Amino acid sequence: MRRAERLDGILARLASDGSVSVRELTETLGASSATVRRDLRLLEEQKLLSRSHGGAVSNGLLYELPVPYRGGQHAAEKSRIAEAAADRIADAQTVGLTGGTTTTEVARRLRDRKLTVVTNAVNIASELVISQTIRLVVTGGVARPQSYELIGPLAERTLEGLNVDVMFLGVDGVNASGATTHDEIEAQTNTKMVERAARVVVVCDSSKIGRSALSSICGLPEIDELITDVGASHERLEPIRAAGVEVVQV
Repeated sequence: MRRAERLDGILARLASDGSVSVRELTETLGASSATVRRDLRLLEEQKLLSRSHGGAVSNGLLYELPVPYRGGQHAAEKSRIAEAAADRIADAQTVGLTGGTTTTEVARRLRDRKLTVVTNAVNIASELVISQTIRLVVTGGVARPQSYELIGPLAERTLEGLNVDVMFLGVDGVNASGATTHDEIEAQTNTKMVERAARVVVVCDSSKIGRSALSSICGLPEIDELITDVGASHERLEPIRAAGVEVVQV
C-alpha cells in the first residue's frame, strides 16, 4: 500500500473513531509497526493528529485534507467520472478546470487533445504544460496549499477577460443549495470561473453528494450537469435533478 493510501486510511479511521492504535493499523493497513509510527509522526508534524501511547488521537479540529491525502480516496470512482467528463469534450474547445483530485483526473485524460485549457490549479498546469497539443492558460493569484489553487483578486481579474466553453468544477459538497467548498476566497475565484463558462459541469464522487461545506460557489441554476458515481443515493440526488441539473452516474 502506498504512503498516501495509508495516510488516507489513518485519517479516515480518526474521523470515525476519534483514536487509532498502532496495533490495529498494522493489521488494517498491512504495514509494519515502524512504518505506521513514521506515518503518525508525519501527520502529527502537520497538525492533523496528536500521538498518544500506542497510537494517536484526533486533535479535535475539523480540517480539510490537503490534495495529496485526498488522491487515494474513491480512486476508482474518480477515474470513471473523469473518463465520462473527457468524453464530453470535442477538440478545439476551451475547457476550464478548477483544482481538486477529480478535476486533476479529468486533466490527465485531456493531455493528447487539441484544446485550450484555462486553470487556476498549479498541479494541473504542471501536468499539461508538456503537452504538444494543449494551449494552456494559467491564472495568477495567491497559492492555496490545500488545493494547489491560485485564488484571490489577481486570479479573478485574469478570468474577467476569458470565455470558457465548458468548465469542470471540483467541489467539497453539492446539495439542494448548490455547490460549496471549504475556503471562502477559493469559492469566490471558482464563482468567477463559473460566470465565464457557457456550460458548468460538477465532477465529484458520491461522498460529496448531499453535503455542504462552508462557502458557496454557485446555486443549482448555474450548474448544467453533475457527473458522479453510482454510490450516490436517489434521495440525495433527487433535489438536484428537480432543480433542472442533468445527473449522470457512472
